[in-house]
Amino acid sequence: MGTQNPSAPPRAHVRVAGNKHPNRTPRTGGLQHDNTRHTTRFVVIGNHLAQHPELSLLAIGLGTHLQSLPKGAPADIKTLAARFPEGATRIAAALRELEAHGYLRRERVRTSSGRIVTRTISCNQPAAVRQRTEQPCRENTPSAPREKPAHKALPAVPRPAYSGPGLLQAATDILADLRRHDSRLLLSADDTAHLAPGVAAWLEREVTPAAVRRALTADLPPEGLRRPAALLAHRLASQLPPPAPFRARTTAPPSVRHPLRNCDGCDRAFRAPTPTTHCRDCRTDLQEAA
Repeated sequence: MGTQNPSAPPRAHVRVAGNKHPNRTPRTGGLQHDNTRHTTRFVVIGNHLAQHPELSLLAIGLGTHLQSLPKGAPADIKTLAARFPEGATRIAAALRELEAHGYLRRERVRTSSGRIVTRTISCNQPAAVRQRTEQPCRENTPSAPREKPAHKALPAVPRPAYSGPGLLQAATDILADLRRHDSRLLLSADDTAHLAPGVAAWLEREVTPAAVRRALTADLPPEGLRRPAALLAHRLASQLPPPAPFRARTTAPPSVRHPLRNCDGCDRAFRAPTPTTHCRDCRTDLQEAA
């Protein structure tokens, strides 16, 4: 038990990192970069395309070239074959590679003139397109119609005892004229229809239109009106004056109908008090003769 193993190391060896091993010399070869920042005429290419593990070098180069082209540039096989020396067969194969991995889409669309053309779409991030397809954006997903918040109902207004079209029209005219005295009292058609019976109740109690207008526009809050119709409805109800005092109608005395009699001078029938014996014409002749 007390015998020591002379072959055991005095302490555990620590593994030295490969790039710091004393017997390993640092690399001096390999790729080096001499980069200058682009400011014009450049395109951003993702490493997922530039270092794609399954695409051929021709497909990677062709995909880079397509992403650098401006919108509307021709990208058909004939045009690309005239641009590069690889030929139509190899370019067509490279396009099929890009299409299989989502970097290229070709769609047939009908123009406004009725002609069917092929539209080539270069995609710089196929993974993002697949994600949008699997999980549609919220803007593209039809959402339930948003319900408009219901406005609080306006306070009740008094009603006239006898409302006629003329009385309601006069009340409507007063309400429509309020905006000329204060621009904040611009009322909608619905608010005016709600308030008109209240103004008619004031007019029914023999309040003049000018007095109604003063009661509705006096001492308005200076900080602004959030709901002017609600304020006017409150004033019409809370400041409603009492009914006008009762006034008995004065009737004219009944007219007296004198009995018919014959004139002593011309024997013509006429009505006159009992002492009168001659008609009006004969009395005039008698007065002139005298």
